[in-house]
Amino acid sequence: MKAFYLAVCAALVWGVVPVLEKAGLAGLSPKTGMIFRCIGVMIGAAILLAFYPGVITEAASAGFRGPLLFVLAGFLANFIGQLLFYNALKAGEVSMVTPITGAYPLIAFILGVIIFQETVTVPNVIGIALVLAGIFLLIPSARISR
Repeated sequence: MKAFYLAVCAALVWGVVPVLEKAGLAGLSPKTGMIFRCIGVMIGAAILLAFYPGVITEAASAGFRGPLLFVLAGFLANFIGQLLFYNALKAGEVSMVTPITGAYPLIAFILGVIIFQETVTVPNVIGIALVLAGIFLLIPSARISR
């Protein structure tokens, strides 16, 4: 049950963030917004290091593969993905952009099945169908400014 409550809390935080970002983008370019978001991430990293100094020791003994995968993930998610998201958010409505970009679990599910041979169940297929239905229902109402 702990995982469920933590996931709900993460969803609540991640639900608030695009609203803050959309408001912030009213006076900034997506590139400038990225700089300020990265400052927030660096502050978070400093807090993490201050409260959990053991992560430095763990990182030093981690080897090569794990850290490389996290650096790649950080670059893709926090640079490429976020820049694409900010440009979409600047051009469109938060109520349309966020759910569509929030369909990433669909991609993760498909890759999990392909790469890790995860099990496909009837509830998984129903969930995927619902995610796709939600995206297709949002697209006709999209009013992306040009």
